[in-house]
Amino acid sequence: MTDRLFDDPPRNDVPRIIGHRGAMGHAPENTLASFRKAHELGCDWVEFDCMLSDDEAIVIHHDDALDRTTDGTGIVAETALAQIRRLDAGGWFADRYRGQQVPTLDETIALLRETGMGGNVEIKPVRGYERNTGKIVAHQTWELWPTELPPPVVSSFSLTALEQAVIAAPNLDYAILWWDIPEEWAYHHGRLNARAAHCNAGRLDEAQTTAFLEAGIAVRCYTVNDPDQAQRLFDWGVSSIFSDFPDRFL
Repeated sequence: MTDRLFDDPPRNDVPRIIGHRGAMGHAPENTLASFRKAHELGCDWVEFDCMLSDDEAIVIHHDDALDRTTDGTGIVAETALAQIRRLDAGGWFADRYRGQQVPTLDETIALLRETGMGGNVEIKPVRGYERNTGKIVAHQTWELWPTELPPPVVSSFSLTALEQAVIAAPNLDYAILWWDIPEEWAYHHGRLNARAAHCNAGRLDEAQTTAFLEAGIAVRCYTVNDPDQAQRLFDWGVSSIFSDFPDRFL
């Protein structure tokens, strides 16, 4: 039996299906086009990745390097926002998306306000920039998030980034992203007041799920594109999944 970390029940306003980087199976990931596509498919929430440019602007981008999802090269944290904004972030996916930009956090939040979608803000620091990224992303999320939207979930694989985020914006709702779940997971959730675990769907088992739930921690899983796998996870008590193809479940 796992000791309970949080006595109040996990929040129940996070939907079962969350669009992963928008709807990245249908549109170029982490672009406004991908977020709009997720909304078109019926998503109530999307997940997106936040990192810092060289001049500390928050851009929505997954990889440390620009090469895979833009026509540019180099490391995001070593590239100024103005240069990043000149890049094409859609043509690699399909010609019809050519001209999509790497969006900023404020642009993304404006689109969420327009569509009424909630969001999972992932702090995705370039290696070596964990502390500053955690602090700035959390602070700006707290400052910019519209009151008419459900409160965001802020997550990260980086415990260092989350430590700084909690200092900068202690009232945000935090989740820890786990690839492999360490034995000391409860310690980290407790000290960071992280009330959800976002776990790799292929590496999580039922016993681990039960342990999280007994501790009062919600369990959400990435990245789930197979309906049979999704049903098994839901049967275990997983409350939400992140999917590249949310239309398979909605």
